[in-house]
Amino acid sequence: MTHCIGRETSDDYDTVGNRSSTSAEHPEESLRMKESGVRLKKKSSPYGVSVPERKLTAHEPTERAPLPEKAMISLHQNIGAPAQALVKRGDRVLTGQKIADSDKFVSAPVHATISGEITGTTMVVNPPTAQPVEALIITSDGTDEWVELEPVENPEALSTAETLKRIREAGLVGLGGAAFPSHIKLSPPENARIDTIILNGCECEPYATSDHRVMLECGEKVLSGLNIIRRLLSPQCTYIAIEDNKEDAIDHMEDLIVAMGLTKEIKIVPLESKYPMGAERILTKLLLGREVPIGGLPLDVGVVIHNVGTTQAIHEAVVEGKPLIERVVTVTGAVANPKNLLVRFGTPLRNLIDFCGGTVGKANKIILGGPMMGFAQFDLDFPTVKGTNSLLVKEDAPVTEQHCIRCGRCIEICPMRLMPTLLAKCAKAGRYDECKEAYIDNCFECGVCTYACPASIPIVQHIKVAKKELAKRAVKR
Repeated sequence: MTHCIGRETSDDYDTVGNRSSTSAEHPEESLRMKESGVRLKKKSSPYGVSVPERKLTAHEPTERAPLPEKAMISLHQNIGAPAQALVKRGDRVLTGQKIADSDKFVSAPVHATISGEITGTTMVVNPPTAQPVEALIITSDGTDEWVELEPVENPEALSTAETLKRIREAGLVGLGGAAFPSHIKLSPPENARIDTIILNGCECEPYATSDHRVMLECGEKVLSGLNIIRRLLSPQCTYIAIEDNKEDAIDHMEDLIVAMGLTKEIKIVPLESKYPMGAERILTKLLLGREVPIGGLPLDVGVVIHNVGTTQAIHEAVVEGKPLIERVVTVTGAVANPKNLLVRFGTPLRNLIDFCGGTVGKANKIILGGPMMGFAQFDLDFPTVKGTNSLLVKEDAPVTEQHCIRCGRCIEICPMRLMPTLLAKCAKAGRYDECKEAYIDNCFECGVCTYACPASIPIVQHIKVAKKELAKRAVKR
């Protein structure tokens, strides 16, 4: 049997990712396997940068973080509509109980992460959007009493509708950073033909190791969740992409695939450790030769990509009946004891730092996520949410922005082959229409341009401002 690695763009898609009218009915027939067995030939990209990895916690087994005395549960933890509270002050809730939901299409319910009493509400600032969102406060009763879960003995006997309902009711969202509701991603339009699934285990951000530990410690659940996705979408090709700085994870996942008898169905693609190798657009292009259209999604070129933490959560939701109330979070950088922690959502960041021995040195900055695409956080009492995969504590020296010297480094390394210096220049001048003409919508804000800029120009921040202004104009129209 041959597989999808090695497809040339011209075989089935034009240069902007639209399916060609000459597309083969079975795409794998026109492709070639690079190696026999589960592990295929390592692939690399000419774009991006090699950044200091600083994976301080790669070999630190996951520990359970103490449950918080008070959990602050944000009602907006996903792309799309926020949830509306289903409980009120004074109500007692159980761990895993649904406490908020929405009737909007793009949404996901929210669950209690500890048992106790609803003692109030508050407003917190959502870091990705900088918008205030409502949060419920649960004061723990110290028992961690759970709702009754509804596991299934044979998940294969579930219909597609039943499986998607369990995923939706569990509040699953993508755990790779975007937090897009998983049940929607697994319900493509009827006219969409999905032929490839990519499981993303790259974790290319410096410092972060939560996905690495999930693969090592919960690999069976990861593959079980991947099989559930395969049953829902019936792809012809399934790949697991893992960077080569996680050789132990590659070996472990390979052994599990063999042990589970999935060698014909699932292949592992080792990738050169390079940032931003784990970006969806990069994986789609690198593995399949397909370019996602501007403003589009991998879905538009027949691909669905999920994070390894998401597939673990899919297994727990469908097989165990467990809602998404916790995840592995890497707490690292300038802390006494960097760790990987299994954290209940709503736990204050302060609690995690204290559990890791507190800060050390001249730490003055907290970043949710990695240093490349993460968001600085000013409030140590901010709660962890579904999208929190890493908490980085670091010393940050002030930087002075200088004039662009036109060195072209940002252009050379841009993985989307854009002109970041032009985008930043137009954004600073308020010429947002010119940003649009320069394909700003194709930028996924990886930050390599800012990282490489010798003039310390915050290029990606200027790009974000321009995108927001363009979005405002689009709404007014």
